[in-house]
Amino acid sequence: MRFHDPITFRCACVLLASWLVASAPPATAGPQQPTVPPAHEHGTPAPEDEGAMAAHAHVVGGASLFRAREASGTAWRPDATPMYGVHRTSGAWKLMLHGNAFAQFLHESAPEHRGASQAGSVNWAMAMARRPLAGGWVGLRTMMSLEPLTIAGCGYPDLLATGEICDGDNIHDRQHPHDVFMEVAAQFDRPLTRSVRWEVYGALPGEPALGPPAFPHRVSAIPNPIAPITHHWLDATHISFGLVTTGVYGTRWKAETSVFNGREPDEARYDMDLGRLDSVSGRVSVLPTQGLALQVSAGWLQDAELEAPGGPARDVVRVTSSATYHRMLGGRGAWSTTAAWGANREEGETTHGVLLESVLSVSHRDVWFGRVEMNGKPAHDLHIHESAGVFTVGKVQSGYTRYLDARYGL
Repeated sequence: MRFHDPITFRCACVLLASWLVASAPPATAGPQQPTVPPAHEHGTPAPEDEGAMAAHAHVVGGASLFRAREASGTAWRPDATPMYGVHRTSGAWKLMLHGNAFAQFLHESAPEHRGASQAGSVNWAMAMARRPLAGGWVGLRTMMSLEPLTIAGCGYPDLLATGEICDGDNIHDRQHPHDVFMEVAAQFDRPLTRSVRWEVYGALPGEPALGPPAFPHRVSAIPNPIAPITHHWLDATHISFGLVTTGVYGTRWKAETSVFNGREPDEARYDMDLGRLDSVSGRVSVLPTQGLALQVSAGWLQDAELEAPGGPARDVVRVTSSATYHRMLGGRGAWSTTAAWGANREEGETTHGVLLESVLSVSHRDVWFGRVEMNGKPAHDLHIHESAGVFTVGKVQSGYTRYLDARYGL
């Protein structure tokens, strides 16, 4: 896909439309185990023929202010997604707390002095509060990470990962720590008609309508502490410092557009790198069944990336598509899979990234995960300075997670 005129591209993003969405099951109240819960812990989905009235009931009633389909920013997952977290009520406000943390030792090695060893912690926590208002609901949400304190230097070892600037050079073979403030946002959602609703989402840091849900929020990625090497082709905008998203949706579809600050965060992880809202994106999401979520999105990111410190920033045209499938297996297991493709066009050159990741939970406590990626990366990103070409690289990961018994919702 080639867009020679930025104005034409922006208009195309704004005009992305047309979809059909399934009504969401209500969230289960009370503390829940941080692994995939059995099917009986889900609310029963509303029959499809109840249409928007059922969807409206799920949105404005009780703990169901939180819907299983909601992921990072305004992205959607399947309605069959397990919900984690601790639910509480304070007056008219419904509260939900959730997060994820690893304590880890990582060791990676490869020829040409690549790889490193490091002890640390990948972590994040999120708090959400919502209440009914004006026939709809209003919400506040924040997401924070202690990674600037628990991840040393320019990031943790992650062979073939690239992106951003640190210590006077672009990062390679590492994944940078997240900022302390990953999201500080407000939302408003209300019906326009019996079958269509309108939402608006604004954030100081937050996620625009571009790409699949960010990897920390994908069930298919949660047990894996390592970031995908395709991150900057799919969901690197999940921390954008300044944005507004608005869209409309029905029972099985959603169309939305964002204006946002497309520049990558700098290496100072404790502040907010607010800037002009000069980038734009659009996304179409479809939930054809309870277990399947599809999205197609595109964005124009102005001055998004620096090839070298002090050099000119490059505009990026990013196009993505993804499919996420969730299926409960009996009463104790679940299977979650995400397949995604993304393309970046910078200065006339297009590179691609493809990801397939999956999690199989055979019980509350036993989880297997895997990820396969292929990615075209410019030589300078990989610090292969004797070449000016694009290298196709691949990475395969697999692992097993054993969860401890839940205590106090953890």
